[in-house]
Amino acid sequence: MKHIRNYNQLATNEDRKVVLDLIETAYTAIQPAHVFEHNFLLDGNLLKISDQTFDISMFDGIFLLGFGKGSAGNCKLLEEKLGDRISDGYDIDVVEDLHFQKVHYTKGTHPLPSEQNIAFTRHALEHLEHVTEKDLVLIVTCGGGSVLFEAPTKLSLEEITAVNKALLKSGADITEMNAVRKHLSRVKGGGLAKILYPATVINLIFSDVPGNDLSVIASGPLVADHSTMADVKKIITKYELDKKIKLPPDAFSETPTDPKYYKNVHNILMLSNHTALTAMEKLAKEKGLNTHVLTDRLQEDARILGEKLIKETPPGQLLLAGGESTIKIKGTGKGGRNQALVLSALDYLTKELKHTSNIILASFGSDGWDFYKLAGAIADKDTLKKVEELHLDAQSFLADDNSYGFWEKVGDGILTGHLDSNVSDLYIVFKP
Repeated sequence: MKHIRNYNQLATNEDRKVVLDLIETAYTAIQPAHVFEHNFLLDGNLLKISDQTFDISMFDGIFLLGFGKGSAGNCKLLEEKLGDRISDGYDIDVVEDLHFQKVHYTKGTHPLPSEQNIAFTRHALEHLEHVTEKDLVLIVTCGGGSVLFEAPTKLSLEEITAVNKALLKSGADITEMNAVRKHLSRVKGGGLAKILYPATVINLIFSDVPGNDLSVIASGPLVADHSTMADVKKIITKYELDKKIKLPPDAFSETPTDPKYYKNVHNILMLSNHTALTAMEKLAKEKGLNTHVLTDRLQEDARILGEKLIKETPPGQLLLAGGESTIKIKGTGKGGRNQALVLSALDYLTKELKHTSNIILASFGSDGWDFYKLAGAIADKDTLKKVEELHLDAQSFLADDNSYGFWEKVGDGILTGHLDSNVSDLYIVFKP
């Protein structure tokens, strides 16, 4: 089954088909069933996860908690594998309602928090905050958990939403955004570890953060935080957030630092964009392509990153990369950073195609949802031909941050719908 719903529409030439096949391979490699098949085994009472083994007969209760984009698919598999051993469970994701046997599912919102998100977090904590040293809590932590799993310390929903809106529009990177979020929350920056102490906690982490800093993924609810109130003040000053949002002086608080809260927590990195990059590299080499993986931790302004990636790719090479670009929102249109990245590169692509037969640039979100409708976009000579025929001014769409509006007209947006995994964004440049 293809993940790209409009594959046939996009496959207008052989070079594009190569890139689309690589995207399909990346999506397949990071889906929950594939990940658990290679990293999870229940043998009697022995639970083997990655390189760690746990005897689950030691625990009176086994509880499941999932949050973030892609957590529902992973919790579904965990429930199937553990069956009646699970005492109770809770999950919040953005996909349509799923049918679970033991897990209570909530469809939440992203990229902004909502009453559903806060109510879910409150409800889950009410049922889990009384666990003891005789209990095991299995956590599924996915990207997007910072917004979906939300328990503000003092702020109202309106105030916490205003903070998130300002951060998303500021151009701050994910580490900076989550540093601010941690100090406004009961559960972030190790807060959940404090709440679940002294239970044994196995935290299965599905990373969407460049470099896989565990303290940043979903704002590190089970990882000791290294950011301070002083760091938060610097970030607020750097992006002039204090001019955009007015918060009470006591809104921020320090995160838990006592080592005892983390001694029973086992953080296991289950998946990152490295898995997707490796799968794409393997297929590309099987196709006989000169392939180079640039990095798995790109962090750059989306408006300049597409051009930079094209420049990094010599003729005859296929370049792969992963990471998460940033974008400072100036207009009122719809779209996401992947769509904007490809749109921003079209002028440079036009110049380059005067000297070669074709260049393909693709940028796509691994969860299939680039803030609005599409997973991302793909562009090459066929794109430019359609732009010319439609008399579209790419720069005017870009100025209004209306990348979705542009790709809707051109028809080169990558359409997948919400997918069950989230490991940051992925980038391909192909110069055949």
